[in-house]
Amino acid sequence: MTTPQVSFEFFPPQNLEASFRLWDTVQSLAPLNPRFVSVTYGAGGTTRDLTREAVATLHKSSGLNVAAHLTCVNASKAETLEIAEGFAAAGVSELVALRGDPPKGSNGFEPHPEGFANSVELIEALAGTGKFTIRVGAYPEKHPEAADMQADVEWLKRKIDAGANEAITQFFFEAETFLRFRDACAKAGIDAPILPGVLPIENWKGVRKFAERCGTSVPAWLIEAFEKAERDNREDLLATAICTEMCSELLDEGVDSLHFYTLNRPELTRDVCHALGVTPAVKLENVA
Repeated sequence: MTTPQVSFEFFPPQNLEASFRLWDTVQSLAPLNPRFVSVTYGAGGTTRDLTREAVATLHKSSGLNVAAHLTCVNASKAETLEIAEGFAAAGVSELVALRGDPPKGSNGFEPHPEGFANSVELIEALAGTGKFTIRVGAYPEKHPEAADMQADVEWLKRKIDAGANEAITQFFFEAETFLRFRDACAKAGIDAPILPGVLPIENWKGVRKFAERCGTSVPAWLIEAFEKAERDNREDLLATAICTEMCSELLDEGVDSLHFYTLNRPELTRDVCHALGVTPAVKLENVA
């Protein structure tokens, strides 16, 4: 098994305590030498300013390659591109371009009257600037708004053709889910790298609810395993073992990069990375 390259997703802090937690998470995971770290937007663009601040701070202070999430919800084309230009001016040249989730309580995505109609239009505009490496979302299981799985594959191809460089998938619970999707993408002529999105299970009840909202299927064996682990108070041990095993299967099938959704809690992600052979880079400074 080869040692993978890794990347991590964080979300912007909304209060002082969360700021400290984010910084602790970054400090804990930075030594693993990630390819990049990304910072999310909230649903409906609700954390737009917080994301900008977190990205700028991480870029200046952490030494990491920071990718900013950018969506086109509730914003005109001019406003969205102005935000992108702001990132470029701050030295941030990597974006995760997404249509974005509609605001909570709404009846689905409604384009801004002067905004981008979808993620493909957003990607074309960003690619046209020539200033960014662009990553996009991908769905190894049917997106809740898609007609079927093939529609998701075709939409991803449109995003790559529009100028995206790489894709990151929604999380999943079995390696086979990703491998089937990867095969379907290859068959459709998609040759850009597709990173599997990995979610270590910090909180089983929370992750289950999250999975239902995202259309991620939860296998029966996983439900049963966590019911037993809860009785024995061994959830973290189980979560680490399951995540490590799934990642090992992916690596055995030729995957060379993994993207971890950390939820700003680094412990399980760090433990899984260590188990996969991703260990802190040693700095040989001040060696006599």
